[in-house]
Order: sequence, then structure tokens, then C-alpha cells
Amino acid sequence: MTASAPRHASRAQRSTRLVLFDIDGTLLLTDGAGRRAISRALIEIFGDTGPADHRFDGKTDPQIVRELMRVVGHEDDHIDARMLELFERYVVCLREELRDPEHQATPLPGVTKLLAALSKRDDVALGLLTGNLAEGARAKLEAVGIDPNMFVVGAYGSDHELRPQLPAIAQRRAREALGIDVRGSDVVVIGDTPADVECGRGIRARAIGVATGHYSADVLAAHGAAAVFPDLLDTEAVVRAILAD
Repeated sequence: MTASAPRHASRAQRSTRLVLFDIDGTLLLTDGAGRRAISRALIEIFGDTGPADHRFDGKTDPQIVRELMRVVGHEDDHIDARMLELFERYVVCLREELRDPEHQATPLPGVTKLLAALSKRDDVALGLLTGNLAEGARAKLEAVGIDPNMFVVGAYGSDHELRPQLPAIAQRRAREALGIDVRGSDVVVIGDTPADVECGRGIRARAIGVATGHYSADVLAAHGAAAVFPDLLDTEAVVRAILAD
């Protein structure tokens, strides 16, 4: 799910910021498509959905599945043995749910303009850091009209079950794709949960919080966000925060 090298080659040599966006609650909302799809797949593969009120935000898809199935009594070995089959069904179900005319996936306010502005800059490279599977991320972005190929790299729930492991994966992939040293201090993670804000600390990345999910600006700031916005509507202010030292 990376863009072709020629498209970004000249920009890559000059990039000074790798900006990693979370998806759900940050770039878009799916009106529950992800939860409905995972519930359908869990019923098919495990025969149970787990608790209906379980929190998904800030977690990777494998983490969500493991937590849900542990609650209903499945051992980790059994969960691991069926995880691949489950996610194959999940992606099929997700694409079906995203096409449901009764539910509309939408980009969040300001997102389209911000991505367009950043994609034109020579000092920024766009990436994804999300708990979604890679194919699930693509499906959600396409559903709201965001081109997945504008993101140079991605780190996904399909890469690692633990979100704090994802920034280093994105950093390594950016180095490989861009041909430059991407320092941790050049990485900016943008997300709507405390998990997004905290996950980049291992590589010394900065975080920008956006209060478009279930967490307030105060909560995101308390977890260490370098800047917090109520939404991404103020393009100029968000770009300034991204480029700040």
C-alpha cells in the first residue's frame, strides 16, 4: 500500500517531516462499518462476538480480536490459529459494510484540504500509522475518496499487534522508500486517542492530538501531545504544528 517511487523521488530527497496519520476518528468515520464487519467475521469463525461495549479506539485489529475472544474463553493459541482466516473474512465483510447505503463513511472536517496541502510540500512525506489491517485501511480510505497512494509508507495492525511497535516500522519503511535518514525527531504522529499520542515515544516522535474521536483536547494534552486541535479545519495552524521543532 505504498506509492510508487517515481511519484515521490524528488520530494523524498528533501523531506524533513514524516507525518503519520491515524485513520479512524482522525481522518474519517465509518459509521460503525468496522465494528459491524469484525462482529460478522467473529461469529463466522469463533461463534461469538465478545462484549458489545468493548472499546476499539486506539487499538490494533489483532489486539481487539484477542481481547474480545479472551473474554469469551478462547486461549491465545486457538485465537492465533484462526486469526488469518478471521481477517480474510473481516476484509470481505468490511468492504460490504462500507458499500451499505444506509451507513455513510465520511472524511472528517478539514482532512481533504490538509492532505492536499501537505502532499504539495517538499519538506513533508505522508504516511499512515493505524491499528487497521493494511487492506482494511485501504478500504476505508477509498470509501471516503482519499487516495491511499498519497501515503508514502504505512505501519498497520497487520504488521504488529502492539501499537507502540508501529512507529519504528513506519520509520524504517520511510528510510527504505525515501532513501534518507528519517530521525525520530522528524516523525510526527497525528491521532485522536492517548494511544496515538503515546506510541511514538520509543523513537522520540512528536504527537499532535485531534479531538475528533472519544477523547477531549485536555485528555490528549495530558498524555503528552505537543499540540492539540479540536479538528483539522485550520490547515495553516496544523501545518505550523507539524513543522515546529
